[in-house]
Amino acid sequence: MDTLVRFVIALALIGLGVLLYQAWSGWQLRRLRRTPARPGLEGWQAGRPGILYFTSPDCAPCRTVQRPALAQLRAELGEAVQIIEIDASARTGVADHWGVLSVPTTFVLDAGGAPRHVNHGVARAEKLRQQLQSARAGGSGDNGPRAREMALDL
Repeated sequence: MDTLVRFVIALALIGLGVLLYQAWSGWQLRRLRRTPARPGLEGWQAGRPGILYFTSPDCAPCRTVQRPALAQLRAELGEAVQIIEIDASARTGVADHWGVLSVPTTFVLDAGGAPRHVNHGVARAEKLRQQLQSARAGGSGDNGPRAREMALDL
């Protein structure tokens, strides 16, 4: 019985952690959408969705997983998607504004530059592709049926 109680408590704590993370990510996106100034997007071209990618020189997952995933997307989608890379260790003010606590962190932006999705940690190419599709469809943080039905014709 004691083991079962511990298991239930552990499961409840994990569930609470997941809910808190989702709530925090949603709050972060809403806060950023309400903020008119978006540092780091100086080279942003309105009309195309994109990815804002925070990295650092000593980030191994950034070099070995995240950067190849972004290169794959760039090869598949070409100029239809823009990718802006920011060194979070060199541009700490920009990273602070966006709420970056760790690298890699990616923000998927709609065609107007508004953040629609945030990924703390590595995001695979397929996940980013789905999020770009959702951002193009006007989605705000989920990949609902409407986003799944639309083809990514970037």
